[in-house]
Amino acid sequence: MTLLRDERLAAAFDHAARRYDALTAANPGYHAHLRRSVRRLGLPRAGEGLRVLDLGCGTGASTAALTAVLPGARITAVDASAGMLERAAAKPWPSGVTFTRAPVERLAQAGVRGPYDAVFAAYLLRNVTDPDAVLTTVHGLLAPGGRLGVHEYALGGRRVDRAVWSLVCRGIVRPAATVLGDGELYRHLWRSVVAFDTADRFADRLRAAGFDRVRVLPLPGWQTGITHTFTARRPLQGAERAR
Repeated sequence: MTLLRDERLAAAFDHAARRYDALTAANPGYHAHLRRSVRRLGLPRAGEGLRVLDLGCGTGASTAALTAVLPGARITAVDASAGMLERAAAKPWPSGVTFTRAPVERLAQAGVRGPYDAVFAAYLLRNVTDPDAVLTTVHGLLAPGGRLGVHEYALGGRRVDRAVWSLVCRGIVRPAATVLGDGELYRHLWRSVVAFDTADRFADRLRAAGFDRVRVLPLPGWQTGITHTFTARRPLQGAERAR
């Protein structure tokens, strides 16, 4: 199963950037689900003064969810695709939002440094070559007690979950994307989900990376069993834990 990675994947997203918002808008609940995942982080209401890192921001859908739920937060939004980031940065944003182009594997070189109070990653981890290395980086960017939210296609493990995902991709997503000239990217989308962790396996991966309070929360509608919110925390340091 051939997947797009690194520069090839960024180039595919560059090509799809102009049409990407139209395709996501056709997905029922897409934006509402992102906002739900942000709320599941359990951050203080309005997020006043919080530093939040939005990893893999794409054209800004996850950034918009963060600003809607946490309007007082300072948000650093990062993506590896110049085309996607250009579309995101051209939209109107509150003054606390900044955009940076960088692969998630090279955040430090791009000046992205913690500590952050929260990291949010939507549709990112299944697209990286080494998700464990990325999770280690995220763990290091979080302040002790900082929250991680992952909004991701991760199948629930039942046969019907994979069957529904394949049916939607083959019957709707891939034909539409092929007409628009982005067939390669959306073939990758189908394959990347099938090849990625199940929801339980990804939760185990979070624990192995040093996170605690790991929760796996399904999303409603047709994506039940296909898309999940994962929340986790960088553990408090010894003295803080003892209080």
